[in-house]
Amino acid sequence: MKYIDEFQNPQLAQRLLDDIKATVTRPWALMEVCGGQTHTIIRHGIDQLLPEGVELIHGPGCPVCVTPLEVIDKALEIASRPDVIFCSFGDMLRVPGTGRDLFQVRGEGGDVRVVYSPLDALRIAGENPDRQVVFFGIGFETTAPPNAMTVYQARKHGIRNFSLLVSHVRVPPAIEAIMHSPDCRVQGFLAAGHVCSVMGTQEYPELAERFKVPIVVTGFEPLDILEGVRRTLQQLERGEHAVDNAYPRAVLAEGNPAARAMLDDVFEVTDRSWRGIGVIPDSGWRLSSRYRDYDAEYRFDVGDITTREPAACRSGEVLQGLLKPHECEAFGTTCTPRTPLGATMVSSEGACAAYYLYRRLDLPARPAAAASTAGSTSASTSASTPDLEGSSVV
Repeated sequence: MKYIDEFQNPQLAQRLLDDIKATVTRPWALMEVCGGQTHTIIRHGIDQLLPEGVELIHGPGCPVCVTPLEVIDKALEIASRPDVIFCSFGDMLRVPGTGRDLFQVRGEGGDVRVVYSPLDALRIAGENPDRQVVFFGIGFETTAPPNAMTVYQARKHGIRNFSLLVSHVRVPPAIEAIMHSPDCRVQGFLAAGHVCSVMGTQEYPELAERFKVPIVVTGFEPLDILEGVRRTLQQLERGEHAVDNAYPRAVLAEGNPAARAMLDDVFEVTDRSWRGIGVIPDSGWRLSSRYRDYDAEYRFDVGDITTREPAACRSGEVLQGLLKPHECEAFGTTCTPRTPLGATMVSSEGACAAYYLYRRLDLPARPAAAASTAGSTSASTSASTPDLEGSSVV
């Protein structure tokens, strides 16, 4: 399969690892800002294969995880209303709000439906003119364009019983907030390739220059991650801090002009709250004044809902890269996929879910044999060091 098998080749992975090992002369800390990349790293044991002292920090790259608690509670309030059909992607249904989740609302009689596209929700609105249909629009720059297009289509075709509950966030302001943190240890970033495929790379050079950090646009397969790490480390070792596109098969400098035009038409930039982190200025989108009638928060008057994060959940520290999931006292005990305290344990892109799924239940920061080469037979889901010829990159 093109661009899958080729980018999981263990021999090429070993060559990249050898090049990385030959490059590194001192410790470095890099952050990936994408939940999909986090899962690739943990699934294939990439962080354990890197040279001693090279650390991969998991950033706030999971769209479900960063959706704030108050927005979840607004969704629960709207979904509970008898005249509403509430539509969402499936990964939001088990994200805990205050005391319950969307699955429980459905169990209590709420009409909560899983859809696979926001256009599915628009179709449902057309089929049910006597009901209000709400789609839960969350995520980064990758999911915002189709949600914007759906609102545009609703307005164009006069479908008045459709609205969007918006919780879209933007990556560049999050990078800026991370770098301003007094606890920040990040020296370079692996930028999310799918975000840049939409938005391009124009927003990153200013950040790289201002904070003196290299930013390398990276894909999602094992070789993509290793190549992104290699390029970032090469810049750091040379004292450089530029934006580099290591994902040219999907990313152009200008991004996707049609998608960006749709975003500019339907949305406007606003401050956004990130779950476990707080408000980041200019880090999100809301519907512009032209489309305000399609804003579910406005339509259902739920703008004044406020909440407080549960004290036992340390997902905010995980999302900021200050804590590895298995370092949390609740991880794997009171917080599991069946009994999650926060979204990072529920989402398919959450760091806590990755550590639990791939059995990183109680590991030291660096296994003794972290730089092992091909020949071992341990699986990537075991608690032992992964290998290239086993299941770590194939």
